Amino acid sequence: MKKKTQILDKIQLQQKVNRLAWQIYEQNYSEKEIIVVGIEKRGVELSKRISDVISSISDIKVINSTVKLDKENPLSSDIVFSLDADSIENKVVVLIDDVLNSGKTLIYTSKEFLSVPLKKLSTLVLVNRNHNRYPVKADYEGMSLSTTLQEHITVVFGKEEGVYLS
Repeated sequence: MKKKTQILDKIQLQQKVNRLAWQIYEQNYSEKEIIVVGIEKRGVELSKRISDVISSISDIKVINSTVKLDKENPLSSDIVFSLDADSIENKVVVLIDDVLNSGKTLIYTSKEFLSVPLKKLSTLVLVNRNHNRYPVKADYEGMSLSTTLQEHITVVFGKEEGVYLS
C-alpha cells in the first residue's frame, strides 16, 4: 500500500479556499454577478466553498454551476453543463477544479465556453502539479506542488479532509 503524506490539513485547506475567494473578489469587485463552475466531482465541492466565502465578503451575486465530463477521455462523451449558454452570456465565469495535472480537463472544458461571448473566463485550481501538456494555466491557484509523474495528489472533503500526496 502506498504511503499517504498530508500536504494540507482541514484548517490549511480552508485558508486556501478563503484566500482564493478573496483573490476572485479582488479581481472582480465591480461585478454584480459571477458564475462559478465546478468540474465534477471535487471541483464542485471546492466551487461551493469558494462561492460561500465570496458571498460572505461581498455583495456580488454568485451563481453556482457544474460541468460533467469524462476526465480520462473527454472526447468520448458530451460535456454537460448545468446552465445553458444564454445564462452565462456576457458574464464573468470562473472554472474550478481541484488539481491541475496535465491541463486536459481544463482545456477541454474551457473549449466549451468559446461558443459563448463571455465578459471574462478564469480558471482556478487548489493544487497545480506543474505537469502541463496543454497550453492552459490556472489564473488562481491555492498552491503549486512539483511532483513526479508517479506521484498522485488527492483532495479529500469531509472525513479526513485535506490534500494528500501518495
